[in-house]
Formats: sequence, structure tokens, C-alpha cells
Amino acid sequence: MSSNPVCIHDFEKHAKDILPKAVYDYYSSGADDQQTLRDNTAAFSRWQICPRVLRDVSSVDLSATILGQRISMPICVSATAMQRMAHPEGEVATVKACSSQGTGMMLSTWATSSIEQVAGAAPGALRWLQLYIYKDRMLTKSLVRRAEKAGYQGIFLTVDTPYLGKRLADVRNKFKLPPHLRMANFESLDLAFSKKDYGEDSGLAVYTANAIDPTIKWQDIDWLSQLTKLPIVLKGILRADDAREAVKHGIVGILVSNHGARQLDCVPATIDALAEITAAVEGKVEVFLDGGVRRGTDVLKALALGAKAVFVGRPILWGLAYKGEEGVHKVLDILKEEFKLALALAGCRNVNEVDKSLVKRSPWATPRI
Repeated sequence: MSSNPVCIHDFEKHAKDILPKAVYDYYSSGADDQQTLRDNTAAFSRWQICPRVLRDVSSVDLSATILGQRISMPICVSATAMQRMAHPEGEVATVKACSSQGTGMMLSTWATSSIEQVAGAAPGALRWLQLYIYKDRMLTKSLVRRAEKAGYQGIFLTVDTPYLGKRLADVRNKFKLPPHLRMANFESLDLAFSKKDYGEDSGLAVYTANAIDPTIKWQDIDWLSQLTKLPIVLKGILRADDAREAVKHGIVGILVSNHGARQLDCVPATIDALAEITAAVEGKVEVFLDGGVRRGTDVLKALALGAKAVFVGRPILWGLAYKGEEGVHKVLDILKEEFKLALALAGCRNVNEVDKSLVKRSPWATPRI
């Protein structure tokens, strides 16, 4: 790759060239036949932008507010596990880049840097913890308490992973963490995903089956709400009825997500599910989106369809593989500048001027069957 990547695709190409195959496959792959993985990005092309003109866009303000916090742009970093496979500094590099860009980072429970390490690396950064509910509820409670103590400002509870989706590349590679790494939020070998042998399957699928609670239900949202005063966002909602039910349980936000197309294949692309979710919640909670965001125009489309902000995952990993903190900073900078240009060319001076009139379904879009 040239020394000057100019779009997200450039970073991914470089990452594929330099990362070990099993690592790149883990980061990049989706479930089963990867139909949703392809559709997450392709779906954005089914939406066209209808720009306004003659609006004096000589000054454009990208700032937004989510969960009561002001951020420099409506582009945040989603939870991606085991970032030290991409760069030795992993999540520490990511949070530093987010801090310097004035945006928020969601830390994976399965991070290779601990809750405390990430907090210490950028004390002033906006940080949220992505949480799984473990079979061991005291362990789950301890993760929440550690996040509170370390100054995290919200919990994103993943609700789409009672079991791990079947990721064929990981099965073929018998994926497991490189021996010098571990899930840093846990002490035991089993919970730190650092055993030597997980058999013939994906090691992470075995880990999830052993550790994560598949009995999780709506009443567990109430349990978590009683456990903490931190705002709770449900990550992994794709249906309007689930969105309405989530509102009843007092959460403050919904992240429209299909887990990067890594759980159940053949589910809707998130941008296609977004409008249904935003309509269902009737403005009672904030709605966010992740999945397939690769361009500033993607961000604009998501906001026009009702998202308060988007979260990006894989592009951050490609930035890490490129140049660590500097690479993540550059990825965020490219997305920010692309979004700024898209906003201006659409005739908007700030995010509050973005509404659904700015997008329409493409007449050439392939209808869903």
C-alpha cells in the first residue's frame, strides 16, 4: 500500500497483506455464507442522497450529543475484541486516538487491554463498556463495578450472542489467541481465553458456550438496571417489537446491530433495519447504528434515517494494523472529513439539519424477497 491511504479500503488491503491469516480472517469474516456481511456494506448503495442547494455551507459543525455527552462528530468506535492481535498497543492505542479526535470508544469485554489500562491511557476520554452476561453473575457484576470505578460512562449490553455464530474461517483456522495474549479482564486461563487447546472447533465458539449465559431474557435487563446507575444501551436489536420492549425496560439507547454480520447470517443489513427501529421507539430512546459504515456518505444516510450516531468496528482494526494510534487517528480523520464534505454537499450546516428528506430508496435497489 502507498504510504498515504486515502480511504478505508486502503487500510483493509494493507491489513490483509500484513496480518497473520488467522487474525485477518477472525477480524474480517462473518457467519456462515456471509450474505449479511456483504449486504451490510452493499445496503448503503440502496439509499440515495437528495441534496439541498444554495444553503451557505461555508461553516459546517459536525458535533453531536449522545447519551448526554458532546462529541466532535457522530462517529464513534464500536467494540472489537482482542485488538492487540492487530497492534501491540491494541485498545490503548485506540482510546488515545479517540480522545484526540474528541469522540467515544466502546471497549469490548473481550479486550486484550483491561478496563483499567484503557481508562489510565486516556483518563479524559469518553468510554463505554460493552458487556456480555456471563453464567457467573458475580463475575458480570464485577465487570460493571470495575467500569463504574474506572469512569466509564455507559454499558452497551450485547443481546444477540447466547451462542457464538458459526464463522467458518475460524473453524478452519481453529482460531485462538496468540500465546502471548489473553483477554485482559479475566484472571483464570479459561476466562482469559488462553488455554492451549480448544479442540477442532473455533476456540472462541468453545469459550462462549462455556462462559456466556444463553438463558438471558428481558428480566435480566431489569437485573442489570438495578445493578448500576450507568446508562444502558442494548446492542443487537433488529426488530421493531424488540425495540418497543426494550423501551419498556428503561434502557436509554438501542444500537441497531447484527454484530458485524458475525452471528446469524441472512438477517437484514443494519441500515435497512434502522428506520423501522427509530419509528418504533418514537423518540423515547436514542438509536445508533453499526455495521458496514465505510464512507462519510454512509454516516449521513444513517443520520437521515434516524440514528444519533454511527459506530465503526473493522475500520479501526485496519487502522491499528497500519500504524497503531496514528492509524486509528487517520481512519477517524478520513471518515470525519468525508462526512463533513457529504454534510456540506447535502446542504446541511450541522447534524440537526439532517432529516429523512435527504434520502430515498434507490429505484434500482434490489427488493428483498
